[in-house]
Amino acid sequence: MDKVLLKDLKKQDKYSKFFHAWKDQEFKESPDEEKMVSELEILSQTIGMREGLVIACFDYRNLSLAFFTGNVEELSGYPASMFRSKGMETSFTMIHPDDREELFRFQKIVFDAFHQLTLEERQRFEFSYTTRWVHRVTQEVFWMMGRVKPYLIDSAGNFAMDLHIILKLQTPPKTKNYDWNYSYLKDDGTRIFVSKNSPVDREISLTKKEKEIVKLILNGMESKEISNELNISFNTVSTHRKNILRKLGARNVGEMIKILASYDFDIAL
Repeated sequence: MDKVLLKDLKKQDKYSKFFHAWKDQEFKESPDEEKMVSELEILSQTIGMREGLVIACFDYRNLSLAFFTGNVEELSGYPASMFRSKGMETSFTMIHPDDREELFRFQKIVFDAFHQLTLEERQRFEFSYTTRWVHRVTQEVFWMMGRVKPYLIDSAGNFAMDLHIILKLQTPPKTKNYDWNYSYLKDDGTRIFVSKNSPVDREISLTKKEKEIVKLILNGMESKEISNELNISFNTVSTHRKNILRKLGARNVGEMIKILASYDFDIAL
């Protein structure tokens, strides 16, 4: 069965066509490439490959998987040989069919947004997604959340390789299908955040006190605890939280935390 499926994957290339713009970039030499890929091995060993955690690296020059951890085979039901031979096709074959259309729409959004940035801004670009995988053998459907950063940007500013840190979610998210967002820090220090529910560039500028409160929220503190920590009234904390919600474009505290946790939020005071 594996050989039959592998042969079929080799023939179709039905998902790779959505990434032709990535592959058609005019790539330049990257002298540190071998070192960077070898560092992924060290990274995977250092953080410890706990259950449900995957590290993977797409190479957009040939639409392959330059690196992936072995536990992806256990999670997906697809043999490692398929990922090595046909990385792009295998990776998107295991995505839930109802998530694929939005996934391919998002990759174009990422590509267009990334190439409008300066080289320095591209280095600070990252995106996140939540999607469903379907186990090839058991047909079990489960949710995965990924954070992605450019791992190799060549001297011409082309997005050559990315780095995915993917985690299996133990509890299904509120979203019903593929969800996404991207963010970056502009050269002037402004944080830009764009999400599926708010697909327009949104500048995020918080006051010093709001940044303090953000830091405490991310540390798990409730409003009463924040009030005591900062020696301000509970109502003042509530007002700051409402302002943070408004600036982030979040509808509730859950969305606020999701946005704040989706990138390395600049909370320097």
